Amino acid sequence: METTKDPQDLTAALADVLTQNRDIAGMLTSIAELAARHLSTDREVLCGVLLNRAKRNTVLATSSLEAQQMDELQAGFDEGPCLEAQKTGNLIRVPDVRYENRWPEYMAEVRDRGLRSIVAVPVVMEGSSTAAMNFYTHEVGAFTEEEIRAARRFTEAVSTVVAIAVRIAAYAEDVEDRRRAMKTRSTIDTAVGIIMAQNRCSQDDAVTVLKAASNHRNIKLRALAEELVASVGP
Repeated sequence: METTKDPQDLTAALADVLTQNRDIAGMLTSIAELAARHLSTDREVLCGVLLNRAKRNTVLATSSLEAQQMDELQAGFDEGPCLEAQKTGNLIRVPDVRYENRWPEYMAEVRDRGLRSIVAVPVVMEGSSTAAMNFYTHEVGAFTEEEIRAARRFTEAVSTVVAIAVRIAAYAEDVEDRRRAMKTRSTIDTAVGIIMAQNRCSQDDAVTVLKAASNHRNIKLRALAEELVASVGP
């Protein structure tokens, strides 16, 4: 079964993924949809992408609702071929899920939903991030050696795009974290100023009062500062 597609077409499509999506979830969804089209020939291939980043939420992206349901179940059970590929860096092949003894809870769900073959391919990542792509079909033994090579080639091509997407997301999140930190600092400084004016005390004393009130009421300093500033009004 021929699965080879023009590498230039794939490169152009991956470039579009970067330019047409603003966030990492959108990029990964586009990659999953592209992978499903790229590997589907005379039968449908479903695709899911799993990305883990240090100190950030896991990102799941899929080519269809059915693939989404399977990847969410896998994440819920915390077991399955995609997670295994992600953790070990090895390609995982399940020719016939009816006779697969690994990941029993997840495999039971896969069988009940009519899927029959799975291939999970790790995506090479930088730093502490890990990722893998999951490919499903409804046919037994559907993934030939040529198709597995095609899946490997696709994930190799995708790895650079995912790495760029992670860098873009990290930069955007860092900017947002800094913005929030500056806003929090500004709110706390304003609250300290209010306490100083109301109590005719020093800045250090005002900070002590604010922290004591935060501990006494068991709420975060930022939330208490926002409440105090709001109570004074514009």
